[in-house]
Order: sequence, then C-alpha cells, then structure tokens
Amino acid sequence: MPVVESSIVVPVDPATAFAVSQTTGATRLRWDPFVRRQRFLDDAVAPARGVRTLTRHTSGLTMVSEYVSYAPPTNVGMRMVTGPWFFANLAGGWRFKPADGGTLATWKYSFACRPAWLAPLAERIGARVLQREIDRRIAGFARGCADPVVLAEVRAGA
Repeated sequence: MPVVESSIVVPVDPATAFAVSQTTGATRLRWDPFVRRQRFLDDAVAPARGVRTLTRHTSGLTMVSEYVSYAPPTNVGMRMVTGPWFFANLAGGWRFKPADGGTLATWKYSFACRPAWLAPLAERIGARVLQREIDRRIAGFARGCADPVVLAEVRAGA
C-alpha cells in the first residue's frame, strides 16, 4: 500500500498546532488548499472518534471520512468511508510533537487504488499526485499556524 508523508516545524505549541489542524468553516478555508467545503455529518458538532465528515475537494471530488482516532494534542487519524471510485481505501494520520522552535507536524496518507489490474500504475501516479497535495496542504497548514486570524479563532475556541 503506498504511503505519502510530509513534515514541517510550525512556530506554535502542539496544542495550538493540533487545534489549527481541526479548524472548520471560513477559518479552515483560510489555510487549507485541499478543502472547498467540509462539514460534520450525523448531527455532530465537533471532531471525535467515530464522527464522520463530508469533504469536497477543490477539484469537486467528494469524500465521507470518519475519525478513527482523536487524541489532542498529539494525533488524529481518519479513514475514507466513501469517496472517489478509484480509491479502494484511503486513510490519513496527523501527528504533532514538540520540536525546537515549536511543533513538528507530520502528516501521512496511505491508499490503494482500483481496479486491481490497474493498481500498480495508478498507485505510482497516485503517490506523485498525493505527495504534491500533502506538501501543498502542510505548507498551507504552516501558513495557518502563523496567520493571526486563524490563531485568534483557535485561541478564542480554547
């Protein structure tokens, strides 16, 4: 199963970095280049293990994902429940740990493609595409961790 990963040190403590990663609405859209729209499902109002979200990518693709772990301020994990036809599965995990100058944020995605006969080629292409996406996304996250508007929103909600 292919895995893509990206890490960056952000100039905030782990709790703040974790909170930025879990922002929603307009605050999320300020930093996350991946998300066009995102909302909780099943009457959920906050992230937690078992909570599902509907996410629309900037390309228009949609995915329902579920939190499989939620452990502030150190990690969060999600898995795709339904999504683009070409993914047999997709999962992601974000980890946050203290580092010199702030927090080391590491984001990792694993996936498998279908149909099986095309998977070897599709997964090589997918790894390149997802690597670009995760690198852009973590760079946006770093901008969010330095954005006074995002930080004010996170601190107001703490």
